[in-house]
Amino acid sequence: MAIFKGAGVAIVTPMKDNGEINYEVLGALIEDQIANHTDAIIICGTSGEAPTLEDDEHLEAIRYTVEKTAGRIPVIAGTGSNNTAHAIMMSKEAQQLGADGCLLVAPYYNKATQNGLFQHFSAIAGAIDIPCVLYNVPSRTGSNILPETAVRLAKEVDNIVAIKEASGNISQVAKLAALGDGVIDIYSGNDDQIVPICSLGGIGVISVLSNVAPKETHDMVAYCLANRYDEARKLQFKSLDLVNALFCEVNPIPVKAALCMQGYAVGRPRLPLTEMEPAHQEVLRKAMIEFGCL
Repeated sequence: MAIFKGAGVAIVTPMKDNGEINYEVLGALIEDQIANHTDAIIICGTSGEAPTLEDDEHLEAIRYTVEKTAGRIPVIAGTGSNNTAHAIMMSKEAQQLGADGCLLVAPYYNKATQNGLFQHFSAIAGAIDIPCVLYNVPSRTGSNILPETAVRLAKEVDNIVAIKEASGNISQVAKLAALGDGVIDIYSGNDDQIVPICSLGGIGVISVLSNVAPKETHDMVAYCLANRYDEARKLQFKSLDLVNALFCEVNPIPVKAALCMQGYAVGRPRLPLTEMEPAHQEVLRKAMIEFGCL
């Protein structure tokens, strides 16, 4: 059974001016996401600035999100690493804290062969009992989880159940869906490819866009799953300028700026990420106004 179907938000980690996590704002974001029909919360992923969270902060953010969500929708914790032992430790802790699943990014910088990827993910999943979602994002990691490797993992490791596909390569996603033939759930990892990936058998998205437009992102997937593709396409087309603006600088710089524009005190990103350039902020503001989320 899928961990979730629909739109999961890759939620930001709000920061105070002193750099500490702002749990009051995180709680408000979670409540607003649930009120707008978001189907899952993904905490401490790329959008949540996981690379600059200390382990104790990372785990406290997971604990808080599980407690705040209180079983209303699933919580998936980002626990991946390029250090297999560290990913195992974090995944075990996330399970203890009550997470419904773990999101495991492909090893970055040191990378790995396809056999190394297989062994890495197998070791992490084998150390826990909750479901695991692979995260393929070659533009950030420098490594690509090939369809054959993803399908092999899903077939041979019971709790590897899904993949967030952010390669941007629709041909690769099509091959993954064909080889997988239902053995692995596919989530779009790119907000401009929600409808195309759902049309190939995907069951949802793990979304940056959902931070600022949760209802529309949920509805787009819901239309796809109901085979109402004309309506889904309209929302996909409507969102394109906003999605482009949300990625005109590296994520999560723009989405944090967008949430600030909406009145959420999410703060600035931690270094090495910086605040959004003023010219880009104007592009983003215009796109949000045209979309109707500002």
